[in-house]
Amino acid sequence: MTEHADVGDPRLYREDSWRPHFARLRAEDPVHRHPESPYGPYWSVTRHADILKVELDPATYSSASANGGIQLTDQPAGEELPNFIRMDPPRHTAQRRTVAPIVAPSNLANLTATIEQRTAALLDGLPRNQEFDWVDKVSTELTAMMLATLFDFPFSERRRLTHWSDVAIANVDAEDAVVKSNAERMAELRTMAATMAELWKERTAAPPKFDLISMMAHSDATRDMPLNEFIGNFALLIVGGNDTTRNSMTGALLAFAAYPAERARLEASEALLPSAVCEMIRWQTPVIHMRRTATRDTELAGKTIRKGDKVVMWYVSGNRDESVMEDPEAFRIDRPRVRQHLSFGAGIHRCVGDRLAELQLQILWREILKRNLRPEILGEPVRLYSNFIRGIRSLPVILRA
Repeated sequence: MTEHADVGDPRLYREDSWRPHFARLRAEDPVHRHPESPYGPYWSVTRHADILKVELDPATYSSASANGGIQLTDQPAGEELPNFIRMDPPRHTAQRRTVAPIVAPSNLANLTATIEQRTAALLDGLPRNQEFDWVDKVSTELTAMMLATLFDFPFSERRRLTHWSDVAIANVDAEDAVVKSNAERMAELRTMAATMAELWKERTAAPPKFDLISMMAHSDATRDMPLNEFIGNFALLIVGGNDTTRNSMTGALLAFAAYPAERARLEASEALLPSAVCEMIRWQTPVIHMRRTATRDTELAGKTIRKGDKVVMWYVSGNRDESVMEDPEAFRIDRPRVRQHLSFGAGIHRCVGDRLAELQLQILWREILKRNLRPEILGEPVRLYSNFIRGIRSLPVILRA
């Protein structure tokens, strides 16, 4: 049997050529050890059920920054950026609990009208009969506006949040990377931290408000964070509020272009919209993987995992597991049990803003359908060079008047 490809190679995701490699791993060796890679040896976990076993056992499979964190790529020694997703309980629990209220159902109800108004105004203002970049004009702009609201960040400077998100997740080896070294990344993130620290001082001096900065400034769990943890948590919240939603907004456009009959079905029955949104997020799978580190010797799918081993859960593969989903490569807006997708993770580390992401996508597509907008894709998407975020950097489209 020939060797399996290193599915950690970022080129597979820029070229969008990853599918057959994971199909083969699921069929032949669903928990596979890659003995050599640029990231050192690691285990690939590629089936839905095995990914859930890892997700739901945080005592055995650690997310802590001190143990290696959550990415296949290790953070440079001495420059680790701990945050609550790179923590194990009990610190994880306390910090997550601090920010969770902003995406609670009651606050989502408060945010809905604002999101609707902004989305409607944005769509009405899009150029007609001329090419534009859907990622820039729609996906990025909508998520930047939402981030600015969640942080109560100066609205006119909202694209700084997008920039810092791009910096935080950039692969510095990419030809078109927004930063070319980890030193450059850290310098940019320190600028971000200094900006947030000024807002933090203002919020600390004022009564508690319902924004992320104020929530953290007034919480026992987060008010005295060391600098690297301060940077890490803000980077996490910016990326978490940006990349899942932004890339699903663009991925959905590609999905409907590839499956036009699904758009017709959605037009015929808007009741399918919640299911359609879940399928958009599954089909795009914006977070390619999450990594854990074994805290003890254990067994997974008949393989012996040793203490200290790097274990990588490939969400892009689990979301296309034939044993869980029929015809998983297809885009089907009424897919049975579509909420079983792994794009938000599972267990204690499940994405805290999952319902907000769904709400933004629902509103965007409801407003698109209401206006009968039919963006025509004019060229291939430019994809991110990354094995962590399945990102789309640009997508040329035109709206015919």
